[in-house]
Amino acid sequence: MKTMRFILKKEFRQIFRDKIILAMMFVMPTVQLIIMPLAANFEVKNINIVYIDHDHSSYSQKLIYKIISSGYFKLAGGPNSYKEGLKMIEEGTADVVLEISPGFERNLVREGSQKINLSVDAINGTKSSVGGSYLLSVLADFNTNLDVNIKSPNGTVTVRPAKINIENSNWYNPRAEYKYYMVPGILVLLLTLIGGFITALNIVKEKEIGTIEQINVTPIKKWQFILGKLIPFWIVGMTVFTIGLIVMYVIYGIFPEGSLLTLYTFAAVYLIALLGLGLLISTFADTQLQAMFIAFFFMMIFMLMSGFFTNTESMPDWAIIMSNFTPVTHFIKVVRLIVLKGSRFSEVKNEFFYLIGFAVVLNGLAIFNYRKTS
Repeated sequence: MKTMRFILKKEFRQIFRDKIILAMMFVMPTVQLIIMPLAANFEVKNINIVYIDHDHSSYSQKLIYKIISSGYFKLAGGPNSYKEGLKMIEEGTADVVLEISPGFERNLVREGSQKINLSVDAINGTKSSVGGSYLLSVLADFNTNLDVNIKSPNGTVTVRPAKINIENSNWYNPRAEYKYYMVPGILVLLLTLIGGFITALNIVKEKEIGTIEQINVTPIKKWQFILGKLIPFWIVGMTVFTIGLIVMYVIYGIFPEGSLLTLYTFAAVYLIALLGLGLLISTFADTQLQAMFIAFFFMMIFMLMSGFFTNTESMPDWAIIMSNFTPVTHFIKVVRLIVLKGSRFSEVKNEFFYLIGFAVVLNGLAIFNYRKTS
């Protein structure tokens, strides 16, 4: 017990002695959590549309007014030909070209249908798919609300068939705002970056300055050394997590719907697993540069395969398996479920067992791989 107290005293002194490290651990995540959700928004707006109207009728004018008033599109121009519109896409001044054929209104009235030409710039896949979907929705709404009496060939007026109106609502995020989805995920990623990088550099720093040799000749056991390295950063991580929750509430008005106790329980176990990974990396690396590159390798995998940017269910089977072997995937899922849905512990207990498994395995490997010469 006395040995552990000396190790912890040394680690806390070392942490608070370095002002840059303190800023990295507390100030940087706070600033990033305030700024990043404002930029990390998947909603597509200000789509530049080129409208080529060969009909110049009242219905073609109504259509362009409908598109512009949706709030997602900006009229980038109205050239006279499709070739000119395509050139605007090539120059980067337009994202979508919508061409209205001659006889647009006449064919709608007489035949009840009319084709239009829609071309979407697909260099930006997200913008093209989402923007194209928005435009198709606007066109579908315009088509539904057309007040046209369709005449059959014998001159009689065809009555429009009855339609079923479908209304939908979003659960747990009624206005479908991206901040409610992004902020909890960003908080988890910032906690992961801070915990992973700082601990990965910890033992390596001891190796570089030579103090690890002095520690190795002491009667300190390997598990005591690893635990002494883990506890201070676990406390720092829980503090950062608390600050993140405060920022999430004060800046974005997001307060967890579920139990704070459950949320902190998961955060505590997740940090143990994450710090174990950082310490494991630190036992393998001989220099801080090596540790940074190894940690960066894992952090990139965690960020891209955790379900933060893309849904894990839409990944290939091998990627889903790989994603399930990363602790970040399970913690992001839990935080979103507890914060947004208010899930109880019984509903996310499987994720808890996953995180406990990661914590035991990673810290066990860190203890096993730590080379103590005496």
